[in-house]
Amino acid sequence: MSGWERVRSSRSRLGGGSTGEMGDRMPSSRTVRLGRVQPQAPGHRTIYCNDREANLIVRFKGNSISTTKYNVFTFLPKGLFEQFRRVANLYFLMISILSTTPISPVHPITNVVPLSLVLFVSLVKEAFEDWKRFQNDKAINNSPVEVLQDQRWECIPWKKLQVGDIVRVKQDGFFPADLLLLASTNPDGVSYIETANLDGETNLKIRKALERTWDYLPPEKASEFKGEIQCEQPNNSLYTFTGNLIVQKQTLPLSPNQILLRGCSLRNTEYIVGAVIFTGHETKVMMNAMNVPSKRSTLERKLDKLILTLFGALFLMCLIGAIGSGIFISRKYYYLGLTESVENQFNPSNRFVVATLTMFTLITLYSTIIPISLYVSIEMIKFIQSTQFINKDLHMYHIETNTPALARTSNLNEELGQVEYIFSDKTGTLTRNLMEFFKCSIGGEVYGTGMTEIEWGVAAQRNGIKIEEAQKSATVVHEKGFNFDDARLMRGAWRNEPNPDTCKEFFRCLAICHTVLPEGDESPEKITYQAASPDEAALVTAAKNFGFFFYRRTPTTVYVRESHVEKMGNIQDMPYEILNVLEFNRYTRKRQSVVCRYPNGRLVLYCKGADTVIYERLAHGNDALKKVTREHLEQFGSAGLRTLCLAYRDLTPDMYENWNEKFIPAKSSLRDREKKLDEVGELIEKDLILIGCTAIEDKLQEGVPSCIEILSRAGIKIWVLTGDKMETAINIAYACNLINNEMKQFIISSETDEIREAENRGDQVEIARLIRDTVKKELKKCLEESQNFLHRVAGPKLSLVIDGKCLMYALDPNLRVMLLNLSLNCSSVVCCRVSPLQKAQVTSLVKKGARKITLSIGDGANDVSMIQAAHVGIGISGLEGMQAVMASDFAIAQFRFLADLLLVHGRWSYLRISKVVTYFFYKNLTFTLTQFWFTFQTGFSGQRFYDDWFQSLYNVIFTALPVIMVGLFDKDVSASLSKRYPQLYKEGIRNSFFKWRVVGIWAFFSLYQSLIFYHFVTTSSSNGQNFSGKMFGLWDVSTMAFTCVVVTVNLRLLMICNSITRWHHISVAGSILAWFVFIFIYSGVMTPYDRQENVYYVIYVLMSTFYFYLTLLLVPVVALLGDFLYQGIQRWFFPYDYQIVQEIHRHEPDDTRRAQLLEISNQLTPDEARSFAISQLPRETSKHTGFAFESPGYESFFASQQGVYAPQKAWDVARRASMMRSKPKKSQKN
Repeated sequence: MSGWERVRSSRSRLGGGSTGEMGDRMPSSRTVRLGRVQPQAPGHRTIYCNDREANLIVRFKGNSISTTKYNVFTFLPKGLFEQFRRVANLYFLMISILSTTPISPVHPITNVVPLSLVLFVSLVKEAFEDWKRFQNDKAINNSPVEVLQDQRWECIPWKKLQVGDIVRVKQDGFFPADLLLLASTNPDGVSYIETANLDGETNLKIRKALERTWDYLPPEKASEFKGEIQCEQPNNSLYTFTGNLIVQKQTLPLSPNQILLRGCSLRNTEYIVGAVIFTGHETKVMMNAMNVPSKRSTLERKLDKLILTLFGALFLMCLIGAIGSGIFISRKYYYLGLTESVENQFNPSNRFVVATLTMFTLITLYSTIIPISLYVSIEMIKFIQSTQFINKDLHMYHIETNTPALARTSNLNEELGQVEYIFSDKTGTLTRNLMEFFKCSIGGEVYGTGMTEIEWGVAAQRNGIKIEEAQKSATVVHEKGFNFDDARLMRGAWRNEPNPDTCKEFFRCLAICHTVLPEGDESPEKITYQAASPDEAALVTAAKNFGFFFYRRTPTTVYVRESHVEKMGNIQDMPYEILNVLEFNRYTRKRQSVVCRYPNGRLVLYCKGADTVIYERLAHGNDALKKVTREHLEQFGSAGLRTLCLAYRDLTPDMYENWNEKFIPAKSSLRDREKKLDEVGELIEKDLILIGCTAIEDKLQEGVPSCIEILSRAGIKIWVLTGDKMETAINIAYACNLINNEMKQFIISSETDEIREAENRGDQVEIARLIRDTVKKELKKCLEESQNFLHRVAGPKLSLVIDGKCLMYALDPNLRVMLLNLSLNCSSVVCCRVSPLQKAQVTSLVKKGARKITLSIGDGANDVSMIQAAHVGIGISGLEGMQAVMASDFAIAQFRFLADLLLVHGRWSYLRISKVVTYFFYKNLTFTLTQFWFTFQTGFSGQRFYDDWFQSLYNVIFTALPVIMVGLFDKDVSASLSKRYPQLYKEGIRNSFFKWRVVGIWAFFSLYQSLIFYHFVTTSSSNGQNFSGKMFGLWDVSTMAFTCVVVTVNLRLLMICNSITRWHHISVAGSILAWFVFIFIYSGVMTPYDRQENVYYVIYVLMSTFYFYLTLLLVPVVALLGDFLYQGIQRWFFPYDYQIVQEIHRHEPDDTRRAQLLEISNQLTPDEARSFAISQLPRETSKHTGFAFESPGYESFFASQQGVYAPQKAWDVARRASMMRSKPKKSQKN
């Protein structure tokens, strides 16, 4: 126990007290009273394993978690606060308060009921969601876990677990906290974990316990474990960990390989024993449990401006009424009884007070101009659109992986219909991320035959030639990760090559320099490899097929079964001792190195990595090999292959020992461990000898070229941001139809002779200055050229290719405006050799600089910043885990599904939400204006025109449901036609349906219809009489007017529908019927406690007169006549693109067949394809004019598809009026 006593005594140096009893170790009473945590080293925490008393002093957080937003006490105040953060809800709260004052002309119920209903629905939704979170937390906190107590395993709930406890987790169990792996039932302290709950990856990861702790498996032995863990403070970095384990005066460095994170599960291991490091909300998974940055759609932000405009209109109406009241009020109207004792609101002696109080009166009276149910209706519509339409669309369902589309938020549905710029990753997004070893270069000789998929695409797109597929040799092997065809290397034939020793080094580097873990039987046919990336698995699989079969790994040794090395047919098992591993890092190192010892004692450093970093570290000399290999790298890059360079270095024992003495403290450092390891790595990763390079093929995903083509025709500009070399990126862009020979290409590269010479001299200042000057000069030249091309009538489309080094300087504040202007002039942009940060910077540049709607799509963790920077983030649920998906707004399985998501669902959502918002604006303005006109006939007194309940239920019941049906089911053209005519999407980019002009037109017709409703009804009823001979009173007239309003606004809704379904009929008829049912009941009941006496029996009196039926027929017809004429003229003379498509296909039954026009593009030349597309355009013979239905009005639409400008002529499309049939419009179906 002396070691443990030393650990306890060390606590005094950390501020933990003395080495006596527990009472002696406690801090002062003042410290306890203040609840202060005992001071520790600021950079790390100290944990005493298997000693709860020692850890008590530090007051580590418990393991109980809570993910709820509310509790019993905070639900109402916090929930109401969240609701009243919305301007509209806060406005109606003020109106409700005003309605309780004497100056209010309406009963408080008028405003309180709608507000209460909206708040109730919202709070119930919040409470239900929070209750589910509470139940989930409760189940997790009470899950059982086995903890070591008194030399036996005791079950306790997770919430009672404490830092420093020793726990046992059995197979398929979840880790209750972040644990340090001490021991495992598997040999060599190995355990297998699944991190699906953490990052979505289902492939197993391997964690290894330190050899020093392997024995602490049985409870008797584990109870003897007394150690001190010094590690980093809690943080949210899932893939890093820095710490040391101190056991019996021995310091052992800890890495992520020994850490088991909360939320992961144990697989293929009977059980493990671990020590708790972080608990509860300090675990890494909980510190990552923060919301994705909140995003609001552009349309929603414009809606805020519309609401503010309505506020302005409300203020203007109230101001007019207030001024009118101050002018009108006078004692000459003796019949009003305005004596000296009258209340202030009507006292002519103080007109200013009259005007002021009337202002507040009218605010409550006109409050309906702001639609209270707008936000709730839009939320409901968007939620259903996401869950029922996007998530369940079979056209976006990937059968192979059983992955449907997933809308992770419903806030941005309509934003999908206005995207103008797409920023895409390449690997795993445009490509499949299924890596196959395809070619290689060894000692200056290229091995591997055949053409890649990219080369086939480039040959067809770039060169316009068709190449016959070559015959494969008899030795070709094709398995997962390996698609290599060259008899010179297979089956030991490499021994006959001019450079067999170099081949041997090449294969051993592939078999040894990696972190792959083998699983299954130790036979080439049955073994499987668990790798951090598909590239690593492909390289190890290649080594296996070349006769260097890696079959077993221990913490210190790699076993390789080598064939044909000494002589043909000879097989021997070779153990290679792994002394050090310098791990791969895609951001800084971009290489991986292994120091190993051969059985004969030879010390070798094997290194593989990106060509740029390997070439910088090569020994001087052998320039011919370097030059030839660089040419091969460029050749492989042009074929779209992913390349890695391989190199090695022989080490002497003294050299290695000196270096290892620096490596060990760096490995054990608690501060800046990564930085120190990089610095130590630089000391040994130099003077390397080049072996060769590998070339791995990552094939394009199915349908990517056709998807990019259709998106381009939709007016969307696509940028590819990739870490690949420029040659690779350009050729993939050709294969994807992103770039073609008809485009003018601007290339800004740092790979110039002048810059290379500066790099060879090694002067960093000169290099930076040279690249900056080059970038500035090229940007200026390209920008001038691009503007010249744009001024031409039929100039070519433009494309820009820029590499990461140049981009770094182009993003400088002095040059970024020039870069932005050049980029916006280009149809496509390819950025190669870019870092994850640069991806986000480029996205933000266009988002903020150009104020265009952007979409980012990626599949890996390195795409997260780009996804979160764009207006809309799309995650591909591919082979690189789910980090991108978890940070995204929408998730799809394949890039090609983007066409359906944008052109179909996005466009429909934009069209529907635009109609919903403008219709809400129209119906509320119409209703409020009738009240406004009545104010002029009441001396601006604030007398209400409608009954309180009419005003309360107008938005909530009588006009609520039909607009939701429009938001869900309205469809201008079918899904197949949306993709057949992608130019329709441009209407969303131009924001054609939610411009101020559109709002102004709706406002004009609101004004027109309100005048019809008010003056038509009041004038016609002035001489009217009921069946008893009495004149109609105020409530008879207002009930008549309200009936006309309800009928008209519901019928007006049908006029804006492009497709009418049974749900439209049911909702419109139901809303009108709901009004009549309500008024029949409401008019037949009278109680002394309210103002129902106003409308008592009114509807029965009205419906007994001929006047009611005549007015109900004529008023809606006259009110809608203006809309009918406007819609007809607009459709005849100034049609939208979708209206043209509707007329072309109006006699065709709607089908869901997908257009196949794009599928033939690989067999036809561009001219032939264009001719074929034109020939497939539908034509219809006019029944009246006698000539083909192809007026210039339609020609302009088709011409825009072919990039030719042809203006419309209104008189040529006017004749379509005669072609409209009276048969009902067929409802659209997807």
